[in-house]
Amino acid sequence: MTITRLSIFPLPGALLFPGMHLPLHIFEPRYRAMISDAMARDRRIGMVQPRPNVPARSDKPPLFEIGCVGKIAEFEASEDGRYNLILEGLSLFRIVRELDVTTAFRQVEAELIPGPSEPEILSLSRRSALESESRAFADAQGYAVDWDAVTRLDDEALVNGIAQIAPFDVAAKQALLEAGRIEDRAELIIQLMQFFGRHDGEDSVTLQ
Repeated sequence: MTITRLSIFPLPGALLFPGMHLPLHIFEPRYRAMISDAMARDRRIGMVQPRPNVPARSDKPPLFEIGCVGKIAEFEASEDGRYNLILEGLSLFRIVRELDVTTAFRQVEAELIPGPSEPEILSLSRRSALESESRAFADAQGYAVDWDAVTRLDDEALVNGIAQIAPFDVAAKQALLEAGRIEDRAELIIQLMQFFGRHDGEDSVTLQ
């Protein structure tokens, strides 16, 4: 078990998976301070979602236990002090405890969760079902998608990429992040897309 200290960025609806990339625009002073600190140390921050509909006892909303460590792979500072960056996912983590710190941003002690030793592969039937459901979902929502590029993605990039950008709610996103195997995550995506398709007029899937 590997325990590490992480500065965390609690952001609802934002998922990051190991091996994937997440663009971020940082403008709040406390998170600009967090990025400056990360750049001066190891360029790592922890992405984690706040728990929805759970009363906060302070200005620190309760968090889900599982998140993903991201390394700042690209970094750009604007003249007004804002940052544009791209995080590269390194490893899932489980929060062990929140630390009592003086920084404006929150920090935790976290256990890194080892990933699979080999790339995960979908069954042909699951891959076909996922691509078919994704096309139907995109068409229904009016999304423009380069399907030729999609078909060239490997299974992990396809599944995790959809999980990151799909317009599901916080609870659904967290369920995708915590799905143990890529087959399970792909099946959950299919179910969520089917559920969403039966709820026209709503902005997001709600599993809360």
